[in-house]
Amino acid sequence: MTDTLLDCVQAETGPNPTRAVIWLHGLGADGHDFEPIVPELDLHGLPPVRFVFPHATVQPVTINGGMAMRAWYDIIVSDLVRREDDAGIRASQRLVENLIARENQRGIATEHIVLAGFSQGCAMTLHTGLRLRDKLAGLVALSGYLPLAATFAAERSPANAGTPIFMGHGTADPIVMLDRATASRDLLRQEGYDVEWHAYPMPHSVCAPELGDISAFLRKVLA
Repeated sequence: MTDTLLDCVQAETGPNPTRAVIWLHGLGADGHDFEPIVPELDLHGLPPVRFVFPHATVQPVTINGGMAMRAWYDIIVSDLVRREDDAGIRASQRLVENLIARENQRGIATEHIVLAGFSQGCAMTLHTGLRLRDKLAGLVALSGYLPLAATFAAERSPANAGTPIFMGHGTADPIVMLDRATASRDLLRQEGYDVEWHAYPMPHSVCAPELGDISAFLRKVLA
């Protein structure tokens, strides 16, 4: 597992990128899901950015009747946190860390990398990014939550204690309920994290105003 590298879709805003955004999709989607947003983020004026959209592995998902689909970890119960797939989350954590290490090998320092994700990808972004031993430029956490919250205080890394976090969520989200996200936001703020919170009148999705806010965040942390 430690040397496994996920297949990825990649897009670059210019030659020889010195910045990177690793963007993790949601349950049942794949790396192509967010590929179209790259031009919409309109990052002209920044150093060239490489966007990396990995495909999660295919595995059975309990809550979907055991159907096999791309997933970062198994979802066992609908409230998401009463029973969690600890082993699956940690296995995907190592896969995401491998993607960060590959960007390091390609000349992009971790401090110039943003980890982003939607839904399950958001959960992996918060779980992995805040445990990472090297400082990231920022975290973009969309329509998700912080998994394995009970172990977070003991496992979090001081390297990312000051890393800015963008959290966005739909007020009408029927998949990851708003109160699940606000509980994660409140826990992070209580632990001293810099959380920029945005709520939007939308379901479990992304909207144009949110993309505008993400663009402003990326412009700030990747400058």
